[in-house]
Amino acid sequence: MRILFTLALASLFGSLVARAEQPKKTAEAKADNWVDLMTPDVWKKVDAKWIVTDDVKLAADTKGKADVRLKADKKDGGKVWVNGETGRLPNLITKEAYGDCEIHVEFLLAKGSNAGVKFHEVYEIQIYDSFGSKKELTGSDMGGIYPRANLEKGGYLDKGVPPKVNAAKAPGEWQTLTAVWKAPRFDPKGEKTASAIMVKATLNGEVIHENVEVKTPTGGNWGKKETATGSFMIQTDHGPTALRNVKIRAVK
Repeated sequence: MRILFTLALASLFGSLVARAEQPKKTAEAKADNWVDLMTPDVWKKVDAKWIVTDDVKLAADTKGKADVRLKADKKDGGKVWVNGETGRLPNLITKEAYGDCEIHVEFLLAKGSNAGVKFHEVYEIQIYDSFGSKKELTGSDMGGIYPRANLEKGGYLDKGVPPKVNAAKAPGEWQTLTAVWKAPRFDPKGEKTASAIMVKATLNGEVIHENVEVKTPTGGNWGKKETATGSFMIQTDHGPTALRNVKIRAVK
């Protein structure tokens, strides 16, 4: 009888602990608040030529130049997206608009490839094959806050904000970009009261930006009207790029 009572007590205690832990896990999940962007439903449009796979590697192009393309075979349920056979597909733009937010993006590039992430579709952190020992970095290098540009004359108006270090990995290697973004502020009349801030950005574990004021949109968007919220965008029309584990969350 004593053994049965002990077993019953242990079962009851285990049940109570499980019940106590359940709300805690639920609360933690809500606090985490990450939105998985590796699903077509969150984007305004996903081109049918995207390749969903679980494996991607460097490949030679049709002219025999090594490493300038990516090779991937389609696989249902794969966790990796590759931007087609040519590496040039329409950009990914979220349906949801974000203000202050945090992003996590894992990517892999072919040699010489070019991509980017854009807050509000207009403020860009450059993704570019800058692997090597380049001495002077600019905002157009990997991890830079992209320079303003004159699209009519095809030139830069400034050097943007270079990353603190060249943390770029070699083509064909997976890389990780994280960033905390503070959107510009506006008064009730719609007048801007404070510029956007790149609170912190890291590339492959190294800090590349801290508390950088971003006074205007970047690239050819620099003259556009700024807003308190906007879609998050991944630029995928400039070169072979693979993505995995991409997520975003609002920050208060």
